[in-house]
Amino acid sequence: MVVLNRIYTRTGDDGSTALGTGERRPKHDLRIAAYGTVDETNAAVGVARVHMADEPEIDAMLGRIQNDLFDLGADLAVPDRDGKAERLRVLSTQVERLEREIDQLNERLAPLTSFVLPGGKPGAAYLHLARTICRRAERVMVELAAKPEERITPAAVHYVNRLSDFLFVASRAVNNDGAGDVLWVPGQNR
Repeated sequence: MVVLNRIYTRTGDDGSTALGTGERRPKHDLRIAAYGTVDETNAAVGVARVHMADEPEIDAMLGRIQNDLFDLGADLAVPDRDGKAERLRVLSTQVERLEREIDQLNERLAPLTSFVLPGGKPGAAYLHLARTICRRAERVMVELAAKPEERITPAAVHYVNRLSDFLFVASRAVNNDGAGDVLWVPGQNR
């Protein structure tokens, strides 16, 4: 259980922040950017959920995802080091659940004939916003993982990759199973 008795500590006033290990890093550190962008993704998912009153099944999926995103943030906040006790890590079972939910939602969608523009119902548009933030989180995580001194759980990268796919498919499901998608018309405004 997490207990937060005090919200401000003044320890970050010098431009640094603590990882879950207690190690201090500059706030512009790539690891901090990674879990900060995961937090942004979670906030965008939360905004999308405000518009899911007519989609209880998708809302429940998004609720599980929000919890997973906190797991992912915790995973990133504690670097994977040899010889250290394991902390909370994203697991392949979480990735597999996302894949099952993607398949479940995708079964009811018509095949795409064009790229989809963010839009349609408000919930779908916000899911697209969450998807783009998630893609940014993935790029930062992959950049971090490319550094020899920084290790990331492979399932964590798999999770954000799958999550962006889920958010795309869910946006189409919210848009009347794709019937309300706004499709790109190449060169329409020439």
